[in-house]
Amino acid sequence: MNDDHARGRRDGLRLALAVLAAEEAKWAALLGESRSWRTNREREVRHKALQVAQKRIHTLLNRLAPQGSDAADREVAAALEKAGL
Repeated sequence: MNDDHARGRRDGLRLALAVLAAEEAKWAALLGESRSWRTNREREVRHKALQVAQKRIHTLLNRLAPQGSDAADREVAAALEKAGL
């Protein structure tokens, strides 16, 4: 896999991570707000699913990062900081 393709895949994963972080923030604000226990339960499940998806993307991003490269570590750290993780 060439460097441009690998960088593009990492950028796509970072974008997905940012989208999931925004969705998680939206649902976190709604947790426990409803008078209906069913609605609250559904929101909790959705929130947890978004957290699991973020963790899986983060793991995949770590696997795709070049090994032993300080530039890649800084690149990943900056993206995670931007996503709030």
